[in-house]
Amino acid sequence: MTRSLFKSLPSLFTMTDEQAMWRVKLEDDPQAFAQLVRRWEKPIQALCLRMVGDPQGAEDLAQEAFARVFGRRKEYESSGRFSTFLWRVALNLCYDELRRLKRRRELFLADAPAGEAEEGPASGCPAPDLCLVEQERAETIRLALLRLDEAYRSVVVLRHFEGLKFREIAEVLEIPEGTVKSRMAEALDQLNRILRHSFNESESHEYQPAKSIRPV
Repeated sequence: MTRSLFKSLPSLFTMTDEQAMWRVKLEDDPQAFAQLVRRWEKPIQALCLRMVGDPQGAEDLAQEAFARVFGRRKEYESSGRFSTFLWRVALNLCYDELRRLKRRRELFLADAPAGEAEEGPASGCPAPDLCLVEQERAETIRLALLRLDEAYRSVVVLRHFEGLKFREIAEVLEIPEGTVKSRMAEALDQLNRILRHSFNESESHEYQPAKSIRPV
């Protein structure tokens, strides 16, 4: 009995994401699911943060993403990659959150007294304590990314921050690969215009935003 127990232990650590998810689907295996959470918790939090721009909100969305994956475990197809399934769930949650934030913002602007509507966290200015140039640039890029429409933001985040290939992004978003590439080109064009304007406003001549992110 002891020998068989120890013989099975390596499989818990060496099985692929797909094997782990298959065990979750068929057996509701808590250890297999815990392994998936350990492997993917940080990447999913990073994705959500870049999509919604709020650390606490990103953490909550990541937790909800894993809860949603477990709740939909019976929908997982053995022929598909687990990462594709997980990215799609997390992105859909981000889209829902962005729509909620937009509606909340619209209600606030409708109710705000004159002169207050232009104030808020999306002013585009780096926080005062970001005194180093690299920190200021990173903050400017982060804010620029948040100004993109969600359809464009998602392809930039998945490609340039998460390292997915165009084919993989197409699978996650369930759109043709050609559409992914066209969205990427438009997203980068918009980002470069936003960054150029932002750095011109800050009178920065050390950074060329047009070369900051290129199609790959």
